[in-house]
Amino acid sequence: CKTSERKSRGGKVEVRSWGTAKEKTLECGQIVWGLAFSTWPAAESRGKEPTGTAGLPCLILATGLNDGQIKVWEVQTGHLLFSLVGHQDVVRDLSFAPNGSLILVSASRDKTLRVWDLSRDGQQVQVLSGHVQWVYCCSISPDCSMLCSVAGEKSALLWSMRSYTLIRRLEGHQSSVVSCDFSPDSALLVTASYDACVIMWDPYTGEQLRTLRHVPLYSAVDSSSEVHTSSLRSVCFSPEGLYLATVADDRLLRIWALELRSPVAFAPMTNGLCCMYFPHGGFIATGTRDGYVQFWSTPRVLSSLKHLCRKALRTFLTTYQVLALPIPRKLKEFLTYRTF
Repeated sequence: CKTSERKSRGGKVEVRSWGTAKEKTLECGQIVWGLAFSTWPAAESRGKEPTGTAGLPCLILATGLNDGQIKVWEVQTGHLLFSLVGHQDVVRDLSFAPNGSLILVSASRDKTLRVWDLSRDGQQVQVLSGHVQWVYCCSISPDCSMLCSVAGEKSALLWSMRSYTLIRRLEGHQSSVVSCDFSPDSALLVTASYDACVIMWDPYTGEQLRTLRHVPLYSAVDSSSEVHTSSLRSVCFSPEGLYLATVADDRLLRIWALELRSPVAFAPMTNGLCCMYFPHGGFIATGTRDGYVQFWSTPRVLSSLKHLCRKALRTFLTTYQVLALPIPRKLKEFLTYRTF
């Protein structure tokens, strides 16, 4: 792999007017299936420390490749930091621990998940086995206590990030589960499946809290008589934790409010595969089989004081800890997302 810089005809490096960094392309020479960003802490002083940071935090990017390798890059310089070898097939998804610990989890078609510690020279910490099909997606909870993984199976697996052991299987879908995501306060987990449903779970108890069913809107898709399925491809939480975005095979991007069981907004799209909210809200990025990333504006949401208090509490309290509090039952139901 190498880094190339975009140059003008005069041979000078072209610099975009909106930033001081030069445009760079990481040429990996094979299909890149998964991507994950993280920050290399300024305090780290390992032998693999990024070269261009001068002791400052820097952005790193992990790439999951077609041959099972994972390559980790320093974004600013294009310097290759690690080549992580262990998977025997395509690395389909990657997830960094949100706490900045440089723990990376990879999901592969070899039916395993692997845990890597970049602060220890990319050492492989654990191999998680339990799936019998290709692993499509993995997600680490924002409090770094849990890991969810989904494969071509009807269940999702929930793992402990402390002991790297299986906590439970989440069963409820009628077809392959292909996508998962935690809410920003770690209190909720959503899974999306080819059965055209999104299930919202309490990850601490394993309870199903809500099911969002995708009903095809053929007239909104096109005027032909062709019937498109509603098999889901991707689901993600909004940054404030009040909305979900889903991409399905019926050529629609949907936005859902958690307190409702029907979408609040639609956008037509073709061959959608994945979606992701911008970390600060305001728009969604979607990826397609055609090789495009599209950006969609979304309303910026002003959370109620009530929700902000719930979110703050649930960042530190599990469901069981909330239920043990000496507070009214209705307040417990609200704090555990049984009501909105």
